[in-house]
Order: sequence, then structure tokens, then C-alpha cells
Amino acid sequence: MAKQLVTDELWTIIEPLLPQEPPKPQGGRPRVPDRAALTGIIFVLRTGLPWEYLPREMGCGSGMTCWRRLRDWNRANVWHRLHTVLLDRLGVADRIDWSRASLDSASLRAKKGGRKPAPTRPIGARRARSSTSWSTGRARRWLTGRPQPTITTASSSSR
Repeated sequence: MAKQLVTDELWTIIEPLLPQEPPKPQGGRPRVPDRAALTGIIFVLRTGLPWEYLPREMGCGSGMTCWRRLRDWNRANVWHRLHTVLLDRLGVADRIDWSRASLDSASLRAKKGGRKPAPTRPIGARRARSSTSWSTGRARRWLTGRPQPTITTASSSSR
């Protein structure tokens, strides 16, 4: 028997976080159960399979159904709330290894505004050379006696 992707324990954590099914005032096709859609989402994300190749034999609906459900749950902030709930459970169980955690000060707000950095001073008296274009400093001159090229444009009457 294949390993169950959405265990009962995981489902009891996730189910309260999911938004309610939107009402269907005009009826319509029955909705794929949320647990089945979650199974399809996890299967596609773990295997890297394209959404359209999700096997219907899994009972998850089509790949497009699972993709739409993923999009809707993302818009409803389900994944952020799930992450928070799981971190809280791990913290209570003392299962977080804080020795592997890091904090970047750039991601924290400076209390009382912090100091503003001084403006960067120029380091040279003139502009640096462009690394994408350069000039030899000489202009091409037309030889005397030869006609110079003329620019012709389409006349407005030919339009």
C-alpha cells in the first residue's frame, strides 16, 4: 500500500485553517473534497510533476482543480498560518534546534528610526569610463571631392 500523503494527524491541523467552501447559488458540479485536493497538491509539489499530468486515478480531481485550490488557499494566507501553527507545536514540544537558527539584522526594524547613513562621497574628479562603449576620440572626416551621403526620407505624399 502506498504511503498516505495527508495523514489524519496532519489533516486535523490543516482543516481548521482552510476557508469555507464558497456558496453555489445556481448549483453546479460537486466540489472535490479539500483533503483530496491537498493530497494532489502535495503529490505535485513533491514529485515535480506538471499539474496537467496529475493522475486522475489518485482521486484528487484534475491538476487544474488542485492548482486553483492551491492559488485560493495561498490568497487566503493558509500556508503562512499553517507554518505558524506547526512552529508553535514544535516549540511547545521543544523540537526546534535553535543552534541552527540565524537572524539577519537587515530584516528587523530599527527602533526609534536608527541613524541614517552618510551620503557616499565621490572618489574621483571625473567620470569613469564606460565599460560598454568607447570612442577613439577621432571623428571620421569625408574626403574632399567625394559627395557626402544624404539622408532621404519618405515624402508625406506617399503615405
